[in-house]
Amino acid sequence: MAQRYQKKAPKKRSVYIWSTVVVVLIAAAGGAGIWLGVYTAQEQAVLTGRAVTEPEEDETSPLEHEAPAVPEEDGQEPEPVLEKEEPAEPEPEEPAVPEPPVQEPAGTDEPAPAEEPEQPVDRRAYPAEIILPDEPTVINGILLANKQHPLPADYAPGESAEARAAFEKMAAAAAEEGIQLVAFSTFRTFERQQELYEGYAAKDGQAAADRYSARPGHSEHQTGLAFDIGEAGQEQHWASATFADTPGGKWLAENAHRFGFILRYPAGEEKTTGYMYEAWHFRYVGKEAAEAIHEQGVTLEEYLGVGSK
Repeated sequence: MAQRYQKKAPKKRSVYIWSTVVVVLIAAAGGAGIWLGVYTAQEQAVLTGRAVTEPEEDETSPLEHEAPAVPEEDGQEPEPVLEKEEPAEPEPEEPAVPEPPVQEPAGTDEPAPAEEPEQPVDRRAYPAEIILPDEPTVINGILLANKQHPLPADYAPGESAEARAAFEKMAAAAAEEGIQLVAFSTFRTFERQQELYEGYAAKDGQAAADRYSARPGHSEHQTGLAFDIGEAGQEQHWASATFADTPGGKWLAENAHRFGFILRYPAGEEKTTGYMYEAWHFRYVGKEAAEAIHEQGVTLEEYLGVGSK
């Protein structure tokens, strides 16, 4: 019995010594806590001598399910506070490129000055350089020939059969009222117009000739659609402004549009048409266009949109 007691005595002393060491370590740690719960499983195993069991891993991040530590009641140590991870700094966004500011005109409070109206083209003058085209100018189905729109030199369609038929109907209608109309000049070739113009220019000078005679390539007679008209028995008024006062001239002014003809060069429209008043010069454009031109009181250039008052 005495021998067994002596063998166990060192064991009790060893346990006492370990307990004393633990207490000293706790005190040296600054009284961090006397509860074994504040130590990890490994630390508890060292203090108690129990087996160590690995805790099951929690797949959830502590920040996702741990609430901030709340101080315990008096006499209890607070739960350890997990350090929060600093949020990652957001990547700097590229600065947006500002749109260029809209430049407002100075004095926007004041109304903008009204645009000056377009000045009408003075069609009495020929271009400085005349180049005859390869094809004639046709606008909305109507052939145009003037100082700004010449014809090809070889353009020679002859007298228009359609225009001639329209003239015959018109002459028949005038004859019913005792007026005998005569078409004394219609189609002219480029060469014939050149002979006439050169003769007028030699007689009256080029500036005067340009007012009443077209240069070759610019004459409506070359189109075969122009008819110089007079009245039989009134030959002294042919190719004269006085034809407007004859019965034939008055009748044409009132009725020519019904048959597709217009007075091509009205009085007071020299700047628009390019030529002085010619009471005897009529141009076939078709009934629809002729009636519109007559009703609107405009020239052919204005009707086709190439001239303005």
